[in-house]
Amino acid sequence: MDPSHVLVPLDGSPLSEAALAHALSVFDCPITVLNVVTPIDASMSESGVIERDDREAEAREYADEVIDEAQQRATEYDQPIETVVEEGDPAETIVDYADEHDVDQVVMGGYGGDASDLTQRLLGTVATAVVREAPVTVTVVR
Repeated sequence: MDPSHVLVPLDGSPLSEAALAHALSVFDCPITVLNVVTPIDASMSESGVIERDDREAEAREYADEVIDEAQQRATEYDQPIETVVEEGDPAETIVDYADEHDVDQVVMGGYGGDASDLTQRLLGTVATAVVREAPVTVTVVR
């Protein structure tokens, strides 16, 4: 059965861009592009609040760039998309969004980074968590 609403988590990486291209070329249904901004706490900053505020502003600016590029890509495919920026843990936010917004398929990029577990090396830690926890079908693009 074809999905009626596809979610594409987009972080600006080449594999997430490939996932968006895949979704735009394969599915003829509403597509939501989700960028997750990870909150920056004081422990991630050496000098405290000022640097933290700068980093948060940079993260939001980057999220806007990612979303703008997704809109441009969707125009190339002549397909409208909805865009959303959320703040939180990436895997949890993706799973929660899919569960709360009638998404029935997630299409996301994998990542071949360093990890001790074979699945995490093949898919990436966020993709692995989403595959494990999502209430819907997940397609991982590599």
